[in-house]
Amino acid sequence: MFTANVPNEILEKLLHIPEPWHIERSDFDLELKQLDIYVRSRKRALFACSHCGAEGQPVLGIAAKDRTWRHLNFFEYPCYLHAELPKTHCGHCHRTMRVHVPWALDKPKHYFTLHFDALIMKLAKDMPMNAISRLVNEHDTRLWRILHYDVDHAIALQDLSYVTQISTDETSAKRGHNYITIFMDPEQKNVICVAVGRDSSTWDLCKERLESQGGKATNITELCMDMSPAFMKGAATHFPEAAITFDKFHVIQAVNEAVDEVRRREQKNCETLKNTRYIWLKNEQNLTPAQKEKLDKLKDCELDTAKAYRMRWCLQKIYQYPPSIAPAVLQDWIEWGLRCRLEPMVQVAKMLQRHFNGVVRWFTSKLTNGLLEGTNSLFQAAKRKARGYRSDKNIIALVYLLAGKLSFTLK
Repeated sequence: MFTANVPNEILEKLLHIPEPWHIERSDFDLELKQLDIYVRSRKRALFACSHCGAEGQPVLGIAAKDRTWRHLNFFEYPCYLHAELPKTHCGHCHRTMRVHVPWALDKPKHYFTLHFDALIMKLAKDMPMNAISRLVNEHDTRLWRILHYDVDHAIALQDLSYVTQISTDETSAKRGHNYITIFMDPEQKNVICVAVGRDSSTWDLCKERLESQGGKATNITELCMDMSPAFMKGAATHFPEAAITFDKFHVIQAVNEAVDEVRRREQKNCETLKNTRYIWLKNEQNLTPAQKEKLDKLKDCELDTAKAYRMRWCLQKIYQYPPSIAPAVLQDWIEWGLRCRLEPMVQVAKMLQRHFNGVVRWFTSKLTNGLLEGTNSLFQAAKRKARGYRSDKNIIALVYLLAGKLSFTLK
């Protein structure tokens, strides 16, 4: 073992060790390949009370002889801070308390400095926790504690009083029928609530979270969602004054699925439709030259699939109409769909008829779940890299980290 040849004054500045603390010595262990830095409080030092914050409290004794915290690596080698923790007896609140150290959180089972915490939070946005665990040679359970604490702390400080619009969608959390529901503010483009499941009770959690952070249910004027009966029930119960917009992408998705169903039924007796699935589902500008040529040959023929395609194209074009005439044009399309004799398209027309007010609300609100779909893709990519997560708590924390726009600061 040898003493690292770095002046203690320089180390104190690098490690942000404030008065009345000072570095007593630093040792580099060649066998363990780690740097150990020993910090002590100065004689006759005065501290703030850890309970009430009253300044100028003298040291009463030692509360803990040797506490150790993992710090950022010294080059590629682990670095550890060691300190004795004094205790004080406060003359204001009359409590005997252990002194808080300024370089780490004061909480049980926490073994890292604030700078190490910040490194883990930065890495967690781009790497699975098990990969971070291998990189820093720490058990992932300890690292998840860092993530949960910082995310929970940032959520507790979040102000949601400005929220007037909410968009929501569910996404798969695990294999099987395991889902989470994500609620997002489309104006600020950040996640405001994540709930396990996709039933109406998720809206109860959303309202509770909103109001606990300064928001009000009566301030919510617009909601955007798909046509899930559970979502509609929850929205009507907890945000009865808000207008509902049904996401236009879900409408187009429904009509696309109907076109594909018509094609599948018809191709059993029509060889021409073999291997043509994607030419009917893509927008024309996204087709390859070969696909475009084939579509031009088929789209105006008497095939049921071609008819369904033309209906889909017309419905998509309605979203380009001005709000003054779009509802009337949509009503015409619904009547066309009801009498078209193509069962999948009839079902789409009935769906639009049942939810007409929410569908045409888009022409006023212009709300969509496009941003939520992007957030879902971020989460799904992270889930695939991590090969899944052990608990719903980990899943929810990760969504907040990736899309919550939370403020993380060294405390």
